Amino acid sequence: MKRLTCVLLLFVFQVYAQNEDEKQIRAIFDAALTQGKAYDWLNYLSNQIGGRLSGSIQAQQAVDYTKAQLDSLNLDRVWLQPVMVPKWVRGTPEFAYFETSPGNSINVPICALGGSVATPPEGIKAKVVEVKGVEELEQLGREQLEGKIVFYNRPMDPKLISTFEAYSGCVDQRYSGAAEAAKYGAIGVIVRSMNLNLDDYPHTGSMGYGDTPVAERIPAAAISTLGANLLSTTLKLNSETRFYFKQSCKQFDDVQSYNVIGEIKGTQYPNEIMVVGGHLDSWDLGDGSHDDGAGCVQSMDVLRLLKLTGYKPKRTLRVVLFMNEENGLRGGNEYAAVAKKNKEEHIFALESDSGGFTPRGFSFDCSAENLTKVQGWKKLFEPYLLHLFDKGYSGADIGPLKNDKIVLAGLEPDSQRYFVHHHAENDTFEHVNRRELELGAASMASLIYLVDTYGF
Repeated sequence: MKRLTCVLLLFVFQVYAQNEDEKQIRAIFDAALTQGKAYDWLNYLSNQIGGRLSGSIQAQQAVDYTKAQLDSLNLDRVWLQPVMVPKWVRGTPEFAYFETSPGNSINVPICALGGSVATPPEGIKAKVVEVKGVEELEQLGREQLEGKIVFYNRPMDPKLISTFEAYSGCVDQRYSGAAEAAKYGAIGVIVRSMNLNLDDYPHTGSMGYGDTPVAERIPAAAISTLGANLLSTTLKLNSETRFYFKQSCKQFDDVQSYNVIGEIKGTQYPNEIMVVGGHLDSWDLGDGSHDDGAGCVQSMDVLRLLKLTGYKPKRTLRVVLFMNEENGLRGGNEYAAVAKKNKEEHIFALESDSGGFTPRGFSFDCSAENLTKVQGWKKLFEPYLLHLFDKGYSGADIGPLKNDKIVLAGLEPDSQRYFVHHHAENDTFEHVNRRELELGAASMASLIYLVDTYGF
């Protein structure tokens, strides 16, 4: 009889706890969809400030603006964490064409890859060698590549449902293509944009030269997907086609910037820290609405929504707007280094850096035991059409916090449209849907609430 009583009491407690969780999550979603601030914040970041490349005036304006907004939320603490970041400037607009015979040329849209060196002031023109990846360079050798422009034309795989997987399958040509081509005497590289769409928007992104001496570095640019297809077709018809491009980008000395941090102190376990965040910097072609203005304003709204619904976290909750994810990850590395130096105990970190589209769930980087625990909360999210609770990637900025105890997570929105805008001129505010953005903020706040309530 005593055992039966205990079982009944446990059942009653579980039902009560579930009901309370359902009520709190409902309150969070109601608040986000009727009183959300994320869209208004994003409107200012995107349309009043614009693209926020690390080291730029716009990046500093974004730091000042988001700190002021966090100050207005009456958090327990708001501060700026200094971090040195690279300063790369695009310069005057890039220009390119290919020439099938003297006087017969076709202009194509290009943009310099982030971190690239400039062409000579007069630009460069040379024959083109098309490859599908860096592994083909060795087969061709210096004899066929010296003095040429290498055209990397491996597209994202359209058969992969996960567009992030498709992106991972070809981004190496963008990042290391120039360094590898320079080894064989190439004088420049053109890379097909990482985009499943066929359009005229070239997509920038970071690239690196590794240990290539400065004097031997060659310029690198992205070409739009339509431009890439046209160039590829032309080369099949005329292998003597020559490509011309000109860009004036420049790398300056590092400058000081900041991570923006806001904090609500935990009422019961203040030494256990939970982080929610995104990266405040963006590329300069668009205004960085999806990548990653959306993640920043969603993360800011997580703290506001919890306060608005009257919830007081047991554990310390921080929003961190990281600087320099796009071309260095300095902000994420600095935050983790300071946390380690201060011997802070981080138990959970959640990042939103996959666009402001409809949320589908979360991916988790954690132990099997902790994954089982979070999957036990899945039913609470079903009324909001969130169903993905899988092991996987979390986020670049929170990655440096990884150890054998912390649980890392990433918001997973629907990804099918993300790479249409990623790092391109059309990553703009008009392509963000208010309701989708607010649903993402509510989803994140709900997960934070459950982690805070039950811990790991």
